[in-house]
Amino acid sequence: MATIHASAVLVGARAILVRGPSGSGKSRLVLDLLDRFGGTLPPVARLVADDRVELEAAHDRLLVRAPAPLAGLLEVRGLGIRKLAHEPLAVAGLVVDLDAPDADRMPEPGTLSTVLAGVTLPRQPVAAGAAVVRAILARCQWLAGFPLPVAAPH
Repeated sequence: MATIHASAVLVGARAILVRGPSGSGKSRLVLDLLDRFGGTLPPVARLVADDRVELEAAHDRLLVRAPAPLAGLLEVRGLGIRKLAHEPLAVAGLVVDLDAPDADRMPEPGTLSTVLAGVTLPRQPVAAGAAVVRAILARCQWLAGFPLPVAAPH
């Protein structure tokens, strides 16, 4: 089992694995998705992991979980560490790369997938400063297998 510097949030039936350099907004994106979709009934978003994510390939799927000491913890910049309800294990369905140097307006098809632990996943490269939640909402609908509720814009 490998551990990477990333965050993960379950949105519908699949998790979004968020990668990026320190300070790129990984925890912020997780918090934004939880804020937007976690308060619905039933909630369609839950924290999986923040800062470190354990990866395990099983049956052509990528399983993601938090390392035990970090389970349920989310760092909120300026506020500190917060304890949240969390999902102990999820199947990844999308990788979002923040501050990605290959985040183009018209991305090359080869940049829209990645391989982790031998599993190929769709990938969404996001440029620094981009409206991240809006950039991945369409992908979240695909992940969940059903339309997500539309929350009021922030």
